[in-house]
Amino acid sequence: MKLFVGLGNPGSRYAGNRHNIGFMAVDRIAASHGFAPWRQKFQGQVTEGRLSNEKVVLLKPETFMNLSGQSVGEAMRFYKLTPQEIVVFHDELDLPPGKVRMKAGGGHAGHNGLRSMHQHIGESYARVRLGIGHPGDKERVAGYVLSDFAKADAPWLEEVLTGVERGAPDLAEGNSSRFMTALSPNPAPKPAPAPQTAQPEPARPAAQQPPASPFERLRRLLPGSR
Repeated sequence: MKLFVGLGNPGSRYAGNRHNIGFMAVDRIAASHGFAPWRQKFQGQVTEGRLSNEKVVLLKPETFMNLSGQSVGEAMRFYKLTPQEIVVFHDELDLPPGKVRMKAGGGHAGHNGLRSMHQHIGESYARVRLGIGHPGDKERVAGYVLSDFAKADAPWLEEVLTGVERGAPDLAEGNSSRFMTALSPNPAPKPAPAPQTAQPEPARPAAQQPPASPFERLRRLLPGSR
């Protein structure tokens, strides 16, 4: 069993923010893989379903970003999971827009949602770092992450979310390399099984005439016989 967490802030006011790309990612997984309707639990929104052969719980904490770890810790304890069974989707300032990287463990790099996660469950969980780019000035970061994606961002954002949707079953199985392959714009298709070549039917022997009787052979030798 795995717990996939999308980080963001609750409410329509924040729905299109760059900071909410984690919410967008788990929303896309739930919608495209037939998960149950979202419901209130663990101070957030939760749903359950299956990805490949793995049971997966999706969680969107509604404690606001700075307290995300409270919700995640509660869910982790309820399902008796370890941090290694948790994957967190979050916005990443240090990656260009549209770039995605995976990381297991390590620091929070100043991300307030990850900082809260560290406080409540430790640092050993996996992260899917969804690049949103940097505004170029540290003083502008807060306003940048809490503003909506621009119209010009729509193509790459859709490409990233489609890749997350496509690769989610591989991520649930722990195959991070296949998940990253699914995020490429034109992922290589899985090889199809070789078609079975139909075996030709054996040629049927030509029909053989029964040997002529001695009387028949004699009749053929008589003049005028055909």
